[in-house]
Amino acid sequence: MEKREKSNSSLKAIIVVLAILLVGSLAFMYKMSTDNEASEKKFVTEKEQLIADLEAAKKQYSDAEAQNSELAADFEEERAKVQELLEQVKKAEGDVAALNRYKQQYFKLKKEMDNLIAENKMLKEENARLLTERDSTMTALSDSKTYNDTLINQNERLSKTIDRASKLTIVDLKAEPYKQRRSGKLIATDRARRVDLLKIGFTIAANEVANAGEKMYYVQVIDPKNNVLGDKKTEVFGEYTLTYSFITNAEYENKTIKVSEELKGDDFEKGTYYVNLFDGGTPVASSTFTLD
Repeated sequence: MEKREKSNSSLKAIIVVLAILLVGSLAFMYKMSTDNEASEKKFVTEKEQLIADLEAAKKQYSDAEAQNSELAADFEEERAKVQELLEQVKKAEGDVAALNRYKQQYFKLKKEMDNLIAENKMLKEENARLLTERDSTMTALSDSKTYNDTLINQNERLSKTIDRASKLTIVDLKAEPYKQRRSGKLIATDRARRVDLLKIGFTIAANEVANAGEKMYYVQVIDPKNNVLGDKKTEVFGEYTLTYSFITNAEYENKTIKVSEELKGDDFEKGTYYVNLFDGGTPVASSTFTLD
């Protein structure tokens, strides 16, 4: 009788333990299910928000392209990038890592978009201001023919205005390192030992007042050891001697123009490089980049 009671007690204990384990398993499964559902909802929400942001960016590019023919090609190119990324995001299904990569690509595109929109706004405002100032000055000159002192003063002001307005504005100077494969295809890289060439580009802003024609610029690239890369030729401007990497020429027609050149090399050093652009002996733009 005593053995039977001990056996019943052991059985009850086992049942209690199994019940506790079952309850624990059910709680764990419920938590996992709840967490997965929350993660899925978060993924869907972030995906929908990213799609909305990309759609808005595409519309903004379309509107800007319609308003400015000078930068239409740039806006069209960036809009195509946004469209390509939008298609990739729409195909994403539950891949959180891929969605995060798409977000980073969007932030990069948005930064480029903000710069392009700002450039567009700056060019429109500057051209409008210069045209207004020139028209106002010419009108004032026409109305003041009988006043010699006023005529002389306004002629001087007009001369200063035209000199100032005729200066070309250089924007977006940058150098991008690439690895060149045997097929000729260029692969972007920031690893010093893989770099074969640098793509150096800049933009000459539209200016209706400046003189059109061929424009020549000196490009100077300095490596982390303070060596000038490329041709290493020198040019003397008065008391100043410039050592440059190469010369680039652009046919300017008063419209925004992008200039791009390649500088090949080998054994690129790790560290920070300095890129300087000169109009004659006058520095007009500079930028830096770093190789690891």
